[in-house]
Amino acid sequence: MPSTFLRTLFSEDLLLIIERTFNVVFVRARNTSSADGGDPVTAARIRDAAIDRFGRDGFTTGLRAIAEDAAVSPGLVVHYFGSKQGLRRACDEHVREVIVAEKRAATTDGSAAQLLARLAEIERFAPITLYVVRSLREGGGLAVELFEDMIDDATRYLEAGVAAGVIRPSRDPAARARVMAYQAMGSLLVWLTLHPEHAEPASFGKALRAYLEEVTAPVLEMFTEGLYTDRSLLEEYLLYVPDPPRDASQD
Repeated sequence: MPSTFLRTLFSEDLLLIIERTFNVVFVRARNTSSADGGDPVTAARIRDAAIDRFGRDGFTTGLRAIAEDAAVSPGLVVHYFGSKQGLRRACDEHVREVIVAEKRAATTDGSAAQLLARLAEIERFAPITLYVVRSLREGGGLAVELFEDMIDDATRYLEAGVAAGVIRPSRDPAARARVMAYQAMGSLLVWLTLHPEHAEPASFGKALRAYLEEVTAPVLEMFTEGLYTDRSLLEEYLLYVPDPPRDASQD
């Protein structure tokens, strides 16, 4: 966990992250407000209450419970989002937007300052992460849509990192993004399954930090230094692929 000194040293980066996330929240709230002059702050409060409640209790949660959490009437929830499915789609979109904003910053900056700033405030992302975990565990059409959209988003922000010169190009950017999404979410789901004592919603922020403290160093090692000492295994495999993807790094 970063020391107080590091928190102070990188406070400017932290402020940039908070500002960027606030902008994402505000834009999404403005877009989810009704066309007839609805209050975007109220819409955002309802949506955020739904993300928290869905993540904690699952998607069978009724609109009345969400309305109580947001301190509004159930009718106002319907007024802004039309239905429970409409509310969940708004939650999905917001979760994706926050993830994209943070991941794009990480893949285009790649600095230790940004990394340490994110680790210093990781609990802030616990409700969003728990929402994604809950979606994947419960499955269904909306979960599939959310995950596929997240992969599409990942393809774009990884390519933004390629353009920024901090990520190597890929023969197949979409396939790379898919594998990374499988590995990232799969490892978190496995970790939570093996550590059920950390999977309770009330302590999920601490669980997320414990998980990241365990995996961050080895993941960064593999991402930055690689695993194999040469390319022979890849080259031999590609000999057996009828139409291997081109090597983007040779362009």
